[in-house]
Amino acid sequence: MCNAHCVCRLLLSNISANAGSTEPLRPAIRRGASAIVTPTGPDCPEPAVDAAVDVVTLGESMVTFLPSRPGRLADVPSFDRGIGGAESNVACGLAAAGHSVKWVSRVGADGFGRHLVERIAAHGVDTSAVQTDPVRPTGIYFRTAGKRALTAAAGTDGEQGSGDLREPVADGGSDRGVGRGGDECSGRGADGGADRRSDEGAVGGAIEGFDGDSPAEVVYYRTGSAASAMSPANMPGDEIRSGRVLHLSGITAALSADCLALLRNLTAPRPGRPLVSFDVNYRVDLWHDRADAGRILLDLARGSDLVFVGADEAEAAWGVTGGPTAIRATLPEPRLLVVKEGDRGATVFEREPHEDPPHGPATVTAIATDTVTHVPALRVDVVAHVGAGDAFAAGFLSATLRGLPVRERIRHGHLMAAAALTVPDDLGAPPAREHADRLVALDDDAWGTLRLGPGWTRAKEEVRTP
Repeated sequence: MCNAHCVCRLLLSNISANAGSTEPLRPAIRRGASAIVTPTGPDCPEPAVDAAVDVVTLGESMVTFLPSRPGRLADVPSFDRGIGGAESNVACGLAAAGHSVKWVSRVGADGFGRHLVERIAAHGVDTSAVQTDPVRPTGIYFRTAGKRALTAAAGTDGEQGSGDLREPVADGGSDRGVGRGGDECSGRGADGGADRRSDEGAVGGAIEGFDGDSPAEVVYYRTGSAASAMSPANMPGDEIRSGRVLHLSGITAALSADCLALLRNLTAPRPGRPLVSFDVNYRVDLWHDRADAGRILLDLARGSDLVFVGADEAEAAWGVTGGPTAIRATLPEPRLLVVKEGDRGATVFEREPHEDPPHGPATVTAIATDTVTHVPALRVDVVAHVGAGDAFAAGFLSATLRGLPVRERIRHGHLMAAAALTVPDDLGAPPAREHADRLVALDDDAWGTLRLGPGWTRAKEEVRTP
């Protein structure tokens, strides 16, 4: 039986005691920039000691088209091409932070699929396990700047604003929903008010016509995409489980019945399972039955070791109000629960149970205890909201891989999210590790005066508010 003095821990769940040590970790494996403690003890879970990489992510990525100027999609004359996808965004962020990462997915045998794989590989991500579907196309989408919505447009059901990849779709429709729970998770507006966003552009000037509080206009062409055909039968299980951490999101579960079956398979308890990180990523317009969506996402979260969820996501998907404590009561199973609270910051519940089952999250008992850590959000001059939730997850996971304390993990998540919020596309170049570590080490007063705007990751000094 494990107790408070036992070295038995789920992989990565409590390794902060080793942070900063100059002695080799025993037992440990060092890969690149990360140091991972291997659990030991007679009743400990079997560790994935032969893990090929630090993190594996699995999910759909799409080619994005961003308007060359503000305005409705109907009025924009041209678009700039980019890439976007929750799990590949996390993979690129972790690779930029110095970790070894593999992205697993499916793309079409088309130019868009080749572009995705080449761009993601250029970020230092291993794409060798990405499959090419000879029949199904790569998903694409068009979007304008603005906030994500957590409710579908009136009178709609299913994926509003999306259509079959072979058929044109009218402009309009709400963005897939996240709100504070996702891409706004780590930024307060420069005025400090809830949900306010600056109109400072990437070159320091105002973006004409940009309203940070307006919903984004998004049109998807992803139904029947190559990635939607992922299933337990056609995806490489050994490759998917080859990392120390497996990062998944609820978006994949919404793509098809086969994709849902794959996620259920990957979150099921099994010997040698990597630590499973799950971002709820509730996208209301991807689900045809929203009541079913809440149940499915809750089941997947309960089978995971580390869960990211927004407070507003929990309310929209599960009807949970009352803040982080109420969310923890609804979701007691994961060892680590990260609740994102928009402009307030993020709260993490870290449980130290007295017993662990052989494989999978710990069974919650009356003697299990939580350590609760809250870190306020930063003040950020936001250019675009998309991608910040993924960046926060990448920053938090990176700091976890490094064995940093929970408070520092949250701050690294906030900083990585700020890097994404201050660029127009999904991927923002994170600050150098030394730069991020310096900011993370600030005292609470200094942290509270930081104000980060476009270009801050390359600046020698940050703007501070009084």
